This record gives sequence, structure tokens and C-alpha cells, in this order.
Amino acid sequence: MTALRTALLQGPAGVPESVAHSVEVLAEAAGRAAERGARLLVTSEMFVTGYALGAAGAARAAEPADGPTAERIAGIAARHGIAIAYGWPERAGDDVFNTVRLVGPDGAVLADYRKTHLYGPYEREAFTPGDTTVVQATLDGVRLGLLICYDVEFPEPVRAHALAGTELLLVPTALMRPQEFVPLTLVPTRAYENGLYIAYVNRCGPEGEWDFAGLSCLAGPDGIARVRAGAGAELLVADVDPALTRTVRAANPYLTDRRPELYRALG
Repeated sequence: MTALRTALLQGPAGVPESVAHSVEVLAEAAGRAAERGARLLVTSEMFVTGYALGAAGAARAAEPADGPTAERIAGIAARHGIAIAYGWPERAGDDVFNTVRLVGPDGAVLADYRKTHLYGPYEREAFTPGDTTVVQATLDGVRLGLLICYDVEFPEPVRAHALAGTELLLVPTALMRPQEFVPLTLVPTRAYENGLYIAYVNRCGPEGEWDFAGLSCLAGPDGIARVRAGAGAELLVADVDPALTRTVRAANPYLTDRRPELYRALG
């Protein structure tokens, strides 16, 4: 199995609710990533609208899963022959979800994931939590999984993905300062303890009341970041090697050495 070349688009933070600008940035980045041989482009949390919307702004900016922006992004993916993971506030009836969609290189929908662990008062007021932890898709023979930001800070969702066979976990993120510990230490640790790759793609710079930390990375199953962004806008490209995942899991058999009968009391 060949490596899956993966691109991570950090920033720019953009203007909240400026969907047209976000789509333009995405189209340009998809072209550059494809030119560098990438088959997958991962963007930050709430990439389409910006993150700092407030509850009323999130409701106003929300689009259904089959809305016009989804059609435009599917067209970008197909035009450049690259899969794209992007986030937006999804309208579903009376609910608004913090959602990430993965479309394939032909523009077809591969997966939708709704954030299950909502962070802070803003998110809990603005969004309904999702209820499905493990959402997966396959691209070029590599098993992909989806989480969003705060989800990865809980060990259970990442372990659930590892047990379900995820090889590359996509994590669009909006992590603020001063939480740099998460991308620098926690994410590589999560990758190592579960023997998988994590594409952790953050926003960067000031937006609303927050200052996003950047530091996006592709952490390998050996706990080593293959690429790491700084504090500004950046397009990173690196390879995901499924063979390394198998090698690391054999050398560090955390998944097979577990004793789940001892953990049931944890709930």
C-alpha cells in the first residue's frame, strides 16, 4: 500500500461568516496541495464560516448538509482531484451541529461527523452535541476517522477509533492560546498510545475574543510530528505510511495488551 500524501491548511483565521472568502482560500489551497501531490486536504474547525460567531451568528450562518457551499466545495475537490475535510455549522431541523465533512477526490460525500464534546459556554449554547463517536471512510486504501478539536483531548474517542481500525485521524481544530500543550504534547501522545496518525489542523491568529495558537501537525504513530506549523498561515504536506502504523502497533501492543474487563467500572 502506498503512502497517502496529506495536506494541512492552517489559517488564515478569516472573517467570521465570510463564506465566499473561505471558499476562495480553500480553492487556492486545494490547487497548491494537489500540485504537491496531496490526495487529501484537511482544514481547521468551522473553516467555512470562521469560529468566533457567537450562538446567534452560528445559527444565522448555518447551512444544511446539502446546501450551496457544500456543492461548491465538492466541485473544488473534483476539479483538483483531492479529497477535502472542512467544517461548518450544520443546520438540521431545529438543531445546529459543529460538523466536519469529508468529500472524496471526485466530490462525492465520504463522511459527516458532528462534534460530540462541546467546549465552553459558547459551543454549548450554539450547538447540539453529536451522538456518534466513530465515523470513518476509506481513501486510497487508508482508513480515515474524524473528530473535532476538544474531542481528541479525551482518550476514549481516540482509542475507539484505534480499535475500529482508523489509521489516520483527521482533527479540524480551533485551539486558543495559552493551550499550546495540546498540539505540542497531547496530540503526539494520543498518536503514540493508539498507534495511528493524527492530522491536527488548527486556526491561527486573533478572531473575536480569541487568539488561536496554530501549531498544526501531522503526528505519526511513533509519536513524532512529521510536519509542524508555526503561529501563522501555512500549508503543510507530508506522507501517511500505513506500513509504519502496522509496525508501530506490533512493537507497542497497547491495543492487544488491554484488559477491558478491568475498566468497565469507569463507565
